[in-house]
Amino acid sequence: MNSTVQEAKAFLAENWKPSNDLAAWREQIVDSKWAALRWPTEWFGRGLDDDAATEVEDVFRAAGVPGPGQDKSNLWAGTLLSYGNDEMKSLYLRKLLLDEVGMCLLYSEPGAGSDLAGLRTTAVRDGGEWVVNGQKVWTSGAKDADIGMLIARTDWDQPKHRGISFFWMPMKQDGVDVRPLRQATGDSRFNEVFITDARIPESHLLGDLNKGWWVLQTALAYERAVMGISRRGPRGPGGATASAHGNIPSPDLSLVKLAQEVGKNTDATMRQKLAKLYCMRLTNDWNGDRAKAVAETGGSSPLASLGKLNMSGILHFAGHVQGELLGAEGALDGDQNPRARDANYSQLNAYFTSIGGGTDQIQRNIIGELVLGLPKEPQIDRDMPFSEVPASGRK
Repeated sequence: MNSTVQEAKAFLAENWKPSNDLAAWREQIVDSKWAALRWPTEWFGRGLDDDAATEVEDVFRAAGVPGPGQDKSNLWAGTLLSYGNDEMKSLYLRKLLLDEVGMCLLYSEPGAGSDLAGLRTTAVRDGGEWVVNGQKVWTSGAKDADIGMLIARTDWDQPKHRGISFFWMPMKQDGVDVRPLRQATGDSRFNEVFITDARIPESHLLGDLNKGWWVLQTALAYERAVMGISRRGPRGPGGATASAHGNIPSPDLSLVKLAQEVGKNTDATMRQKLAKLYCMRLTNDWNGDRAKAVAETGGSSPLASLGKLNMSGILHFAGHVQGELLGAEGALDGDQNPRARDANYSQLNAYFTSIGGGTDQIQRNIIGELVLGLPKEPQIDRDMPFSEVPASGRK
């Protein structure tokens, strides 16, 4: 037996009680190096390989105890560990593992969404700082964030993918204006962020100057892997939405219960659709495990794109089945009609996964190129200095 498995069992026997304060328990897990098992020992990890780490995670899972897994799921900490300097790691890693730092992603722009490399937000060096100007959009969590993971153009004379740098930008400063966007669901999860002469310390550059595109690929791989396995819960009374990290039932399991409630669980066609949904979800879970195993080695894999695309399909199909189960009842809405409210919300909210983290069309392009070996789409501006691209704003 893995000696770390024995240590984990002894640790749980000595320290875990269901009555434990979860915040204090999370701190104990982080400081005891159980939260990120595959990370180096000097950075809150145990340096385990994937097989050994999985065995330990199974011990915690069997006991029903929250603990390991942040090395697979913590986008912010994982990106910082891979590309941050020691000063940044010392300042932020523990806080990120404890969820003590509000974070957001400052990627997309009004003219650079699917073609993210076409971004026009600029960062100009000024002594020991960078001065940033531009606009970002579709930024979730920006209103409460302390730090934004920002990509900005630092060299206009290089081709568009090679003149970009990756920063951690403090959000609580003059020159950062966050404005919420209202969605079709009634939520305002996303924001526009207007940046005017905001400042970033030199130490907050992640990776090498002008090579932020490759840092971004690591961050996107984490994001897509998480989106490929996460499920967004129904909207509750007053508009509250279940967390993607909470105890949300799988779409197929929750819809089986709904089918029983409305008396359609014996309908052959509906049973076939529920079985299809179950198979889609189970297959995607397996794909997610493969994608996370690649991400843990520091690599990037099209499996994350496949998982995200699959989850998008699962959520859209689940919303369709949910509406079909309710029939005419699905035309209702509001807290007084919770089943219809949940169905309407699920159908609309499925588009979040279709768009966020790279649209379904972008994921298909990635899969086509990296899995099927199809030729890249022609990009006449790929090797052109960005300052010469007509839409760059410099001409």
